[in-house]
Amino acid sequence: MHISKRVENLALKIIDVAGSNVALICSFFVVGVWAVSGLFFHFSEKWAMIIQTLSSVFTILMVFLIQKTQNKDSLAIQLKLNELVAAHSSASNRLVNVEGMTEEELKVIQKYYTKLSEFAKKQGTLTESHSIDEQHNEHAIRREMEQELKKLE
Repeated sequence: MHISKRVENLALKIIDVAGSNVALICSFFVVGVWAVSGLFFHFSEKWAMIIQTLSSVFTILMVFLIQKTQNKDSLAIQLKLNELVAAHSSASNRLVNVEGMTEEELKVIQKYYTKLSEFAKKQGTLTESHSIDEQHNEHAIRREMEQELKKLE
């Protein structure tokens, strides 16, 4: 656990530095020095291979760091949204773990919300709230959605 925290802190520091203006200026400077040095090394294969190797290594490391940061940010956002859904009394708790659903299941729910917005427009008031779990006596939108989700299982 201790090592994990150190890796996390190191990754955050590297991402902060890599995203700074100083890092951008330094990268332009390094490429400029490399390009000018080509005049002295007569643009040899060894000269070109050095920058290719350095850029490949740097790119691979940055891809993993960026992915790690994206995963953490995505999880934090999902947890915040889950808290909002769980805290709201008229919200559907089915959406708390929506990120764990398949794409087909998400499309069924999206279709439901499209129908629900059409239903809300017919109600005449935009301030009335509707959720997936609410009973709609005037239509069968919820039952249709539940049947489609059952078909996917």
